[in-house]
Amino acid sequence: MILLLGGTSDTRPIAMRLAQGGYRVLVSQATDVPLETGTHPNIESRSGPFEEHGLAELVEHRNICAMVDATHPYAAAIHATAIRVAEMKGIPCFRFVRPAAIDATTPGVEFTPNHSVAAVAAFRRGQPVLLTIGTRNLAPYAEQSRHTGLPLIVRVLDHPHSLETCHRAGISPEHILAGRGPFSVQDNRRHIRDFSIGVLVTKDSGEAGGTVEKLQAARAEGCDIIVITRPDVENKAVFSNVDSLIEALVHACVRNGS
Repeated sequence: MILLLGGTSDTRPIAMRLAQGGYRVLVSQATDVPLETGTHPNIESRSGPFEEHGLAELVEHRNICAMVDATHPYAAAIHATAIRVAEMKGIPCFRFVRPAAIDATTPGVEFTPNHSVAAVAAFRRGQPVLLTIGTRNLAPYAEQSRHTGLPLIVRVLDHPHSLETCHRAGISPEHILAGRGPFSVQDNRRHIRDFSIGVLVTKDSGEAGGTVEKLQAARAEGCDIIVITRPDVENKAVFSNVDSLIEALVHACVRNGS
């Protein structure tokens, strides 16, 4: 069985290609947010976060012969865990990373190495900030909002955990935009206008993650853009094309007799 760590729209095409090729696939995601994995008898699903011990137990219990990490490009922690467990169990681990939508030549974008730096950069402009990075790294932005007295608008999944995280961080309900992306250019422009946003903070989640629509909307509304740089991926087996990933994975499984 192949373990596919999913959570993005890339999960379904990978799972379906493997299942149609005769491989049994266990799709795992960290949350219970609905994820389209495709309908096929060779596909199973589970949800819930993993620590190293739990992932190692799953690999052993389900006789996992290979892992594919198709989680979000910024999910560095689970990828590092997957690499360690794969090395421990002697199985291959492949990483699928959707292509970036922004590079150093993209005009009008300020790149920052982490969220602490991004938060300071966002609020030093003296204008309301729209945060579109989820809730995991909310704290430095909430702190800068309190420190400067500038509004922080947070766009998050319409999920109880996300809303509770915002509440604990002191974000008022009227400053929370709850929904599920990717959002259109028109949606982004409306959110920017409704709150007089001057700075939009985002990750580069690729075209499938709505990054291009954010950039277009911000430019159209005269809004500054701050992008958190993608984390480095410590894995030689990294792919941004599904066909190439499947070819390498099948070759590894054949070589290992799986």
